[in-house]
Parts: sequence; structure tokens; C-alpha cells
Amino acid sequence: MMTLNSYNSLCDDFYVDMCINTELDLPTQRDTVLAFFERIQKQFPSMGRFYRRENNEYCLEEDRSLGQYRWVTLEIDRIASGVVNPSSFEMAYHQDRLVLELVPYMLSVSHLDIDSLDVTFTMDFDHTGSHDEVIADALFGSTAFNCLLDLPGARPIGFSPAIVVALSDDCHTQGRISIESKTSVYEPRKKEQSGDEAISLSFTVRRYPPTSGGFDPLESFDHQCRLAEEIMAEKIVPNFVQPLTETIAQKRLT
Repeated sequence: MMTLNSYNSLCDDFYVDMCINTELDLPTQRDTVLAFFERIQKQFPSMGRFYRRENNEYCLEEDRSLGQYRWVTLEIDRIASGVVNPSSFEMAYHQDRLVLELVPYMLSVSHLDIDSLDVTFTMDFDHTGSHDEVIADALFGSTAFNCLLDLPGARPIGFSPAIVVALSDDCHTQGRISIESKTSVYEPRKKEQSGDEAISLSFTVRRYPPTSGGFDPLESFDHQCRLAEEIMAEKIVPNFVQPLTETIAQKRLT
């Protein structure tokens, strides 16, 4: 099993996120919202920045300028929790478990209200050139899609693949990998398009509650974390991450 240091050495930023997607809209009453975030801040006092986004979405986070920071958001129909560049998996998981423990009695989110539970690992790769060219060269060179690049004047300007696979017989556990290019398709002739943006690779293990029987979010979360770590180490890193990092390194030399 790969350690967190292994991931940090392969990318510029690493994120561990958890998301609870709900069937019903979440509470927006002032006292309820503040009590929820005050309880989180009690556990993590360094989370001192609280603000409201559009559409009555709320966020509590640490200072982003430090490079490593925690955040929790309360949106219309989802609660999300994450750590950017955590020092260990348990550092991120501890925060996520706290959120899962709080939402039933502080936000009235029962197991019936949970549409799905997500665990996501995201890796960012800084690159100032065309992100689409990196993705195409790293991941599509030996596929049928590559034949389109043999056309006269052809070059990749829209390569952001996403794939979802079932990870259980009942399809209630699913895995989704996506690679996102931040290069604008509206400026295909411009070489240095992406500025400070990074190529993002995300892998999500999503669990839908079963149609019969109970659903234990904490138990499911622990299982999803183990599954995400295993698939990242065995499949995602050797087949997606390493080709991306090697291609970026080659392009920086040219």
C-alpha cells in the first residue's frame, strides 16, 4: 500500500475529500448552521475563516496560504469535508468521521436522507503548456482516439476523460476517475494558456445506500477509504498518474 508521502512526491497538490449527498435540502436556520460549524471549530480551532457563498452555501476553513488546510462546506443538498495536502490519511479521515458523527443530530440527516456518500482523492499536476496535449500523449497514444490526431492540422483541444465503473454486483458501489484539462478550447493557438491552473486527476468511490436493510455511513466510509487507497495504488497510479508525470517531465525538457 502506498503512503501519503508517495502521493505527495508524484503531484503538486493532493486532496482527500468526503461528501454526503442528501435527498432533502439541508437546514439553513442561523442557529443550526452556526452551531454545526462551532462544533467543528471546537475540534479544529485553526479553522477560523467562516463565510457564506451564493445560494446560502456556507464554508469553514483554515488559512489557504499555508499550503495545507482543512475545510468543511454546507450546501443546499450536500455536506463536504476535505483536507488539502494532509500529512497523513488519518488526519483527513478524522475530520470526515467527525462530520459524519455530527450530521444526524445537528443537521437531522438520517440514513434515509443520504442519497450517496463519496470519498475522493485528487491529484493536481502543474503545467503551463497545453493540458490537453499532455493528457492525449500520456493516456490516448495507443487507443483508437489517437487516430483522429493523424488528421491534417489536428491537435488535442478537448481531452478531459471521465469513466465510471461498478465496484459491486448490485452497482451500489461505484468508482469514477476523471482527468480535467484547464486549457481553454477557445484559444487553441495559444501555447501558454493555463497560467497557474493544474491538470486534475480525481478518483471517487461512491456508495449508494442499499434498497433494503440499514446503512451505516461511518462503516461505509471506512470501507470506501480502504477501497479507494487500494485502487489508487494498484490501478490509478501506475496506469494514469505515472504516464501523466512522465509526459509532463518530457514536455518541460523540450
